[in-house]
Amino acid sequence: MFVNYRHASIEAHFSSGEGSGVSERGAGVLLHPTSLPGRFGIGDLGPEAIRFLDWLAEAGQTTWQMLPLGPTGLGDSPYVAESVFAGNPLLISPEALRDDGLVDDAVLGAAPAFGEGPVDFDGVRRWKNALLRAAWKRLQAEPRSEFLGELDAFRGSVPWLREWCEFAALKLLHGGAAWTAWDPGLRDRDPFALAGAAPQIRDEIAYQEFLQFLFERQWQGLRREAHARGVRLFGDAPIYVAHDSADVWAGRPYFQLDESGQPRAVSGVPPDYFSKTGQLWGSPLYDWGRIEAEGFGWWIRRLRADLERVDLLRLDHFRGFDAYWSIPAGARDARAGHWEPGPGARLFRALRDGLGGLPIVAEDLGDITDDVRALRDSFGLPGMRVLQFGVGHPESEHHPSRVPERSFAYTGTHDNDTAVGWLASLDEEERRRVLADLGSDGRELAWDLIAAAWGTQAECAIVPVQDVLGLGSDARMNTPSVPEGNWRFRLRGPLASERGTRLRDLTRRTGR
Repeated sequence: MFVNYRHASIEAHFSSGEGSGVSERGAGVLLHPTSLPGRFGIGDLGPEAIRFLDWLAEAGQTTWQMLPLGPTGLGDSPYVAESVFAGNPLLISPEALRDDGLVDDAVLGAAPAFGEGPVDFDGVRRWKNALLRAAWKRLQAEPRSEFLGELDAFRGSVPWLREWCEFAALKLLHGGAAWTAWDPGLRDRDPFALAGAAPQIRDEIAYQEFLQFLFERQWQGLRREAHARGVRLFGDAPIYVAHDSADVWAGRPYFQLDESGQPRAVSGVPPDYFSKTGQLWGSPLYDWGRIEAEGFGWWIRRLRADLERVDLLRLDHFRGFDAYWSIPAGARDARAGHWEPGPGARLFRALRDGLGGLPIVAEDLGDITDDVRALRDSFGLPGMRVLQFGVGHPESEHHPSRVPERSFAYTGTHDNDTAVGWLASLDEEERRRVLADLGSDGRELAWDLIAAAWGTQAECAIVPVQDVLGLGSDARMNTPSVPEGNWRFRLRGPLASERGTRLRDLTRRTGR
């Protein structure tokens, strides 16, 4: 019930080409669930998510794109999750807990006054953790056979669940310390050490299983509601995983680590549009030889888990599968790195065979070579085109006139400034070129950019919700290489119907 959920009619509707899972000339909106409005300080999988689905359907949109869904750690970035398999408990809906009889209205009524501003992750985490533990205690005190039966079925059907719950429980036992600082036996997953710790963490493991059950139960309910409205869910898979994660702790042989579990080399990219010194991401690099020797099973399992939740998946930093930037551990910035060959076509053949198709969009931004393009095209994967990179530059592959049909066109991504903020940042000459290219007077630059994206040949056009609302730089989701203040954007209320009507009319005019 909670995994391997596939909706045959929606897949048939959205499928085109060999295992691509992409739609024919569609459109959608980029909005991470944490950015939904509501009175509990963070967006979640409850009533506001359903309301957003209603808005999408009324606006004629067939795609809801979001960021990764894993439990976030230090910095609250969804791209640095503590697991690429587990769901983020902060997305669990308090209203749904009430509807399931796990909390009372009085408890929800006593929630702090979070307000409608940006997400206060620390405050939300404290309150929601207390709420979730109270729900768990209530279920134990007032057991319900049907609910507990579903929980038991979930436990038996999720292959990654035990490793994640052990990791989360042991991390709590060690006061939140990184796994490399744990007792050596537990750090190294020694069976005798794990058996010795079992009595201490048994109850916490049961609680963590409960959290993942709640997340999956609510998520699959949301997915069914999306499909009922003709909306597909478009997820995001980061190429790398966080060092302090269950994935690395439980899968050390698959990463370039030393004997103590520390990275020998880390991830990033060379100097680019976003940073003159490159980006030092710091995640451990894969030992592709070991992963390939096991038939790429780790990656097949990973993407299968993603595709049990979403209909289509953005594969982040696609360039890194052809060749990746390897930075020596301890380097001050990314300029110290060098290119190493990635697994290339061998990985994607294994994924295609293991998954029965590749419902994937390649995030092919940055330093893209002919080899990267050939890898993308040989598997029929659509790439991405970002109009902020191309408007005003007719020679750019991101210019609206050069966007190919086999692609997804964006006004901007979660890493870009909003359209309004971007225009304000341009110098006078660049601004003049952009406005002339769009035929815009600048008063509604965001909508002029949306119209340009919708008018491209791309099979799907996507707009961040900030551009639908014409918001400025203070609504930006993320600024790459800036460690503080990201991921906090949140809508202050439901989207207005007139914005949906305008988007629907544009979608119809452009044949999307």
